[in-house]
Amino acid sequence: MSDDEVIRGAVACNKSTPEAVIESLLKDKSEHVLDCLKKRAILHQARFIKPQKVIGKHVVFREANTADAEFILQLRTDSVIGKYLSHTANDLNLQVQWLEKYANDSTQIYFIIEDKTGERFGTIRLYDQQGDSFCWGSWILREGRPSGFAVESALMVYHFALGLGFKQSHFDVRKGNESVWNFHERFGAVRVAETDEDYLYSISLEAIQKSLQKYEKYLPNGVEVQP
Repeated sequence: MSDDEVIRGAVACNKSTPEAVIESLLKDKSEHVLDCLKKRAILHQARFIKPQKVIGKHVVFREANTADAEFILQLRTDSVIGKYLSHTANDLNLQVQWLEKYANDSTQIYFIIEDKTGERFGTIRLYDQQGDSFCWGSWILREGRPSGFAVESALMVYHFALGLGFKQSHFDVRKGNESVWNFHERFGAVRVAETDEDYLYSISLEAIQKSLQKYEKYLPNGVEVQP
């Protein structure tokens, strides 16, 4: 917590520094501190770190909490926008319990998608870490969302994940959800397998970087991460 970046850098370099302190330092804005973490190869180790917010040009990701339970349930049980999601019981108490459990779960990050006034438009989730690859899904955007929210939110996922040390992504899309798998393929995702219900995709670091450049107008300044 020192104001001196040299001291924080020394803590980052110390091999006996506790994991909780390292996770705090991963959010440090000092290039010196981040360089110290790089020397220990810590920044090359992909990991999920929950922020309060990730802020883009128009879109904000805010970590979900129990106050969002009713909103999430409405989205997931909607017969139209929830058509291709895994089944969710229409039980508010179960949704609250899931969010309570999620609060202590370090294996995933669940966001509410908002605009900069705090109006909620959807959800998105990062999970299933496999080495330097992550899965993302639970991607729901309600009717009435501003134009460009889908593209910007996808770019934000990749930009944020690269900052966490991930190098690639994997995910599945229902075969019937043609608009979504076409969207992912335009981003450079490659279909690698399929099941009876789903197409399975992978997207490489090179493809992610190309998409960040191709659609740069939607996210010209990257993202701001608020710890």
